[in-house]
Amino acid sequence: MGVLEKLLGKAGPGTVDPGTYTDTDPRRSAVIRQATALLLGYPDRQLLTMLPTLRAALEEVAAPVEEIEELLDWFTARPLEQVQADYVQEFDLSRRHSLHLTYWTDGDTRRRGEALAAFKEIYRSHGAEPGESELPDYLPLVLEFAAKVSPEDGYELLQRYRPSLELLRLALRDDHLPHRGAVALVCSTLPGVSPEDRDAVMRMAGYGPPTESVGLDPYDPRLLPVSRRSTP
Repeated sequence: MGVLEKLLGKAGPGTVDPGTYTDTDPRRSAVIRQATALLLGYPDRQLLTMLPTLRAALEEVAAPVEEIEELLDWFTARPLEQVQADYVQEFDLSRRHSLHLTYWTDGDTRRRGEALAAFKEIYRSHGAEPGESELPDYLPLVLEFAAKVSPEDGYELLQRYRPSLELLRLALRDDHLPHRGAVALVCSTLPGVSPEDRDAVMRMAGYGPPTESVGLDPYDPRLLPVSRRSTP
């Protein structure tokens, strides 16, 4: 079994309807999305052992591996416990780098619940029941769905929330976090060139995170999965 099959768990991405899905290289997109799903998730020892496979798979589909070189070093330059603590600080306790796509478009508003319900409906239409540990708009979950379950609907979700991806990429870039390279790789699987700044993203989208709050607080550390608060 080659590195691509090890990564995707099959010979290629899910079934593609050529009449509705226009990706010229779905295999490359699937590999990038699955690799970045892992790279943007909570780091554990299993991920560290997979880093060489991820690099090899990306190289095999001619993805720009240089985009994630800094991130690969970030995972291995320090003890895992410190890497995990930094991840929780940047992605779970800070709104600046939210990995939840609807946060960037709907903030903590009532209509965010409708957007999350739409994600669940799409997953369930493919027999994929989202778990309870993450909200259904969690970027690594969306990427894995697009890589392994439905390239068409996964692509549609990513394209619909392209402004969220770009705002996340810019926030990571501005704060000098190496995960920006993984998000840039995700954006490279979508049509068009990434905007250079936030104003350009806002012009593209026509909206930003609303301010109306209904008391949602996904960054409360008491709500984190146990694995994110325990020592490996």
